[in-house]
Amino acid sequence: MGRRSERLSRVGMLPGDLAGDGEVIQVVSRAFDVLRCFEGHEARLGNLEISNRCGLPRSTVSRLTHTLTRMGQLVYLPRDQKYRIGPSAVAMSTSMTRGLQLRNLIRQRLQDVAEQLPGTVGFVIPDRFHLVYLEFGRAANALGLHETTGSRISMASTAAGHAYVAALEPEVGDALLTEMERELPDAARLLRPRLEHNRQFLKEHGYVVACGLWSPHINGVALPLWSPQYQTYVVLTIGLLSAMYDEQRLHDEVAQPMLELGRSVAALLQGAEADVFNSRMERKPLPVTTKTNQKNKTITGAGGTNELAAGARGTGPARSLRAGDGRA
Repeated sequence: MGRRSERLSRVGMLPGDLAGDGEVIQVVSRAFDVLRCFEGHEARLGNLEISNRCGLPRSTVSRLTHTLTRMGQLVYLPRDQKYRIGPSAVAMSTSMTRGLQLRNLIRQRLQDVAEQLPGTVGFVIPDRFHLVYLEFGRAANALGLHETTGSRISMASTAAGHAYVAALEPEVGDALLTEMERELPDAARLLRPRLEHNRQFLKEHGYVVACGLWSPHINGVALPLWSPQYQTYVVLTIGLLSAMYDEQRLHDEVAQPMLELGRSVAALLQGAEADVFNSRMERKPLPVTTKTNQKNKTITGAGGTNELAAGARGTGPARSLRAGDGRA
């Protein structure tokens, strides 16, 4: 795999998706678009509803849902004349949770931070122009955001999305933004003016702040981490009420707990892959960086350059990914 292909694989895209130098099988891409419409396991949608959500002709949706039903990815409900997620899709998603023990450990650390700050702390993964919550933590008195596992958030209007794009190789981030401008121009207009500033700020400080983009009442802090398990950047993020946490208070009181969370989760991501996938986590404790540990070299490199967003770039060749899926 060439360097450009490897870089594009880190964002979950194939070179041809962006540069036109390879063919994308549109029917496969559209089939995944249909499946993405089903936000929850109990979601029930008809062809017209799917057509409206996907922006595809109803005739195309009808052929796709028929095929996906034959494959077991969807189930047809004659009484409602609607579809829901089928057993094959559930089985496929279940097979992706072999790292559940790792996620449980991450959830515990998210909850620890959530107990300190009255917001929602999330661990999210990219999916095309959105991010999906894999885990979250929330205190009982949390206000503002109420995202849960499986929730989708905009890449362009959230701190998590801005941190993710800022962490990418410039070539890959620019290509992603160009695709967004074609498909979601309004969203891209939120992201492009801040991209260079976000890249520089992330390099110097290790996190990104976004205030009032998704809602004037919500401010956020986010930091990206390289995940060997998913071969892409994942993001730690927190959303807080802007009335309680203005931008300066985010820097003064929220950034440090989030950076410490990043150190802890980065240690899990970097050290757990073999143990998680070989079910040996109980036999070999995972290394976790705390306030009293020595400086974690993955976090801060020489010359003051923060490597939290890019510390794992030398972990080995990235695997080819399905376009827009964000998973190996």
